[in-house]
Amino acid sequence: MEAHEAIRPETFKAILEAALLTAREALSLDDLKKMFDYRLDNAILRNSLEEIRADWVRKDSPIELVCLASGWRFRARAEFMPYLERIYPEKPPKYSRATLETLAIIAYRQPVTRGDIEEIRGVAINANAIRALEDRGWIDVVGHRETPGRPALYATTRQFLDDLGLRALTELPVLEKLDRFTPSLLEPAELHNEPQE
Repeated sequence: MEAHEAIRPETFKAILEAALLTAREALSLDDLKKMFDYRLDNAILRNSLEEIRADWVRKDSPIELVCLASGWRFRARAEFMPYLERIYPEKPPKYSRATLETLAIIAYRQPVTRGDIEEIRGVAINANAIRALEDRGWIDVVGHRETPGRPALYATTRQFLDDLGLRALTELPVLEKLDRFTPSLLEPAELHNEPQE
């Protein structure tokens, strides 16, 4: 049974909109399907979500529906953030240049080991840099390289993509050549990550 057979399209979209407006976190397609007692096709669900997104754009609303790595959510449009930050001041953690360089290497070359990062940067990595990125939820160990010592392989997380407002790694900005780094070592690895829905 399909959505339009069980519920009127306007009601179906209203249910989705209500769920997204009240959710604390992004909702995946699987999360949204749980609201209905029948099998729901992903294409119908995606189409309805795109219609909701278009409705909010047409209204010229300060709110927009976006699809991130972990699912769909409403958020304030970027031009309104400076005003909202006055009400909800969030002091983002300040990271050292070394920590940000480490994050960039992981994002563009993942999965990488600590040794890979040190080879690219040309200096040893302070354990606090890796720990700070793990604590933020931006990187995680995704396996171990099958070499002596089985070093941990680091990669970015969905949280990293969500915090940057991205659906997939392919949406990262093009890496410009940096004089400090060897360009061949920083060329992006194959990025197979599809948006998770």
